[in-house]
Amino acid sequence: MSALDCYQLVNLYATWLKEKIKPRAIGDVCELTTPFVDRHNDYLQIYVKATPSGLLLTDDSYTIRDLEMSGMEFNTERRKNELKAILNGFGVNLRGDSLEVEARPDNFAQKKHNLLQAMLAINDLFVLAPPKVSSFFKEDVEKFLLLHDIRFTKDINFIGKSGFNHHFDFVIPPSKKEPERVLRTINNPTKNNVSAMIFSWDDARKVRSENAVAIAVLNDQDKEISPDTVHALNAYEIEPIAWSKRDKYIDKLAA
Repeated sequence: MSALDCYQLVNLYATWLKEKIKPRAIGDVCELTTPFVDRHNDYLQIYVKATPSGLLLTDDSYTIRDLEMSGMEFNTERRKNELKAILNGFGVNLRGDSLEVEARPDNFAQKKHNLLQAMLAINDLFVLAPPKVSSFFKEDVEKFLLLHDIRFTKDINFIGKSGFNHHFDFVIPPSKKEPERVLRTINNPTKNNVSAMIFSWDDARKVRSENAVAIAVLNDQDKEISPDTVHALNAYEIEPIAWSKRDKYIDKLAA
């Protein structure tokens, strides 16, 4: 794919995103309905309010309360730590049950992007509600890397060509045999989560080393990964690794 084609694809994505966001004024609050959907297939909404110091963006407690109503409570130290890690990774604050970020007009787009990514990531934790799974997928991936002496740095943020900040779970440094490998774990490989990975890497790769590669580690413990997911990742030169086939990649990751 040529540089021109990549540029056009990014523009198409940005145009689609702009056209699909629906604003609505509710008193002194602006409600933004986005094209991203949660596990109920409902469109995610964020709310923007002017403050003395700029702008406040919030999900109005929707994400946390929806999980709690579905049986996913943050009542253990591990779950609280996972929630904290997601919030810190995207620079989002938790006030009561509300996810919030403060912004200025000049960084509003980035802050909105961060809040939406945090909402999607936290919404994805629903698969942890009993009895679906007993451990966090990202933690399982980390244990796998440690078990096989695979060198890595975790929770890395890259600033893409657009100026947006993108979070990745693990980075394996380059070696004589292999280039830099950037990993993101996708616990629930939905279209939303895969699209977010594609956008993040397509933007971040432009400021990484020329031969850096991206890897999506996909959880297929509860359901098979669709061919469309694999095709979409391959189209953007992101290598999909199904968790059930992880042992086949040990040598490549450890090199």
